[in-house]
Amino acid sequence: MKTSDFLIIGSGIAGLSLALRLAERGRVNIVTKRDPSDSNTNLAQGGIASVFKQGDSFELHVEDTLGAGAGLCRRDVVEFVVREGPDRIRDLISMGVPFSRNRGELDLGLEGGHSRNRIVHCADLTGKAVEQTLLDAVNCHPDIEVYRHHMGVNLICERHLEQNPGGAAAVYGAYVLDEVSGRVIPFAAQRTFLATGGAGKVYLYTSNPDVATGDGLAMAYRAGAQIANLEFVQFHPTCLYHSEMTSFLLSEALRGEGGRLIRTDGTTFMERYHDRRELAPRDVVARAIDNELKTSGDACVYLDLTHLESAFIERRFPNIFKTCFGLGIDMRTEPIPVVPATHYFCGGVDVDANGKASVDNLYAVGEASHTGLHGANRLASNSLLEALVFAQRSADAALEGFERGRVTGTPKPWEEEGTEDLKDSVILEHDWNEARQIMWDYVGIVRSDHRLEIAKKRIDQLRETVVSLYWNCRLTRDLLELRNIILVGKLIIECALRRKESRGLHFTESYPYRDDENYAADTIVLPEDTGPEVVR
Repeated sequence: MKTSDFLIIGSGIAGLSLALRLAERGRVNIVTKRDPSDSNTNLAQGGIASVFKQGDSFELHVEDTLGAGAGLCRRDVVEFVVREGPDRIRDLISMGVPFSRNRGELDLGLEGGHSRNRIVHCADLTGKAVEQTLLDAVNCHPDIEVYRHHMGVNLICERHLEQNPGGAAAVYGAYVLDEVSGRVIPFAAQRTFLATGGAGKVYLYTSNPDVATGDGLAMAYRAGAQIANLEFVQFHPTCLYHSEMTSFLLSEALRGEGGRLIRTDGTTFMERYHDRRELAPRDVVARAIDNELKTSGDACVYLDLTHLESAFIERRFPNIFKTCFGLGIDMRTEPIPVVPATHYFCGGVDVDANGKASVDNLYAVGEASHTGLHGANRLASNSLLEALVFAQRSADAALEGFERGRVTGTPKPWEEEGTEDLKDSVILEHDWNEARQIMWDYVGIVRSDHRLEIAKKRIDQLRETVVSLYWNCRLTRDLLELRNIILVGKLIIECALRRKESRGLHFTESYPYRDDENYAADTIVLPEDTGPEVVR
């Protein structure tokens, strides 16, 4: 058994920021599935939205966020995130994050949905620069231990303890699979933080890395935590369409600097869908491209920057330019083929203003959480901002009443008697591909009740198979990830079926209108709503 004061599952901007704050008072264990840098943060190109420029204001950033959120943002959360954002960015600057500057001042970019230039960035590799700076600090800290190639299996609840303490439902750490040894190890802690990111791999096409399988969402749900708004899945409008690189994101900043979306024949089309054209909110742009492709039968549309100066393109977007050029696409002289792909979850583990979940001792931060900041559609570059602000607030809340070294419960050893090695791994591969195809075909950018009901039946069938494998086979990362994406897929479908309207990222042909009278509220799911998943 491993013990610590704080257990953090995930190693992106949220998890690493949390660790550094918590380690000022106690011992921290970080569990991460691959290497620590394998996260959505590391792939983030655009930047962090925050108010730094004369002519901008907190009020404008708040209104832009509320506008994108289509009536479901929690206004108090939006206001404190926006107001606390500049201080959190100054924290990163003091740590050495090399944000791009212009004549000594922060170089602020413009992205879709924003009324002012306010995107703080490091060229087009913002996430990588932030991740590396935080990781360097974590690696140097004597009270932080990072466990690589370890994957969370289930949260430790009362039923897993040698002695049940009674009282409210609570979390006491997590059972974690050591992928090298194959052993499942209890990691006990006073406070547990889910910083596992999103679940883009639930869908066939995504901008997310392979680690984004919704592990935190699934673990929280199985522990009895409240889940909210999973119907709001953001499809990024512009992912590279290329056979050799299926998940490369083309930053919103490309359109912010003047990039135009065009059809195969070179004509523009966004003027038909929104008065802000390419700088419309992401849900509008993604649906516009989806409609263009369905109407024309083309495989992709194109993002055209050829009217911009070549030197500017290379200087402002060095990584995107290098990647495209390596694939035979010179974005200085030819448009880039693009399609929408699953990108970001606006729903997640429902938390309060301090990141606390509905189960005691459990916190969720970053994309794994639902804070109410994003509402029905996330405003560009508000995600890293949210992670930074809530990491600080969650750490501060967790430290209240904290006593270093206190033991809160002794977990039982993991029980795997009677299990055997999975002999036919092709089953996992088949079910993995089928689940993601179902979600893409039936629960995608445009939905209907008929499609959702089909998806529900097919996902339930897959879930029966995977639960059987879970109980009878020794655990592997592949099996656990499949178990999680199928459960998260089921929860997305459940949320989507409950919302009988179209709002933000949830557009259904069965109800192609917004209904504020009946649906201006969050969609809340608890385990008893969809049938509890019994776990070891």
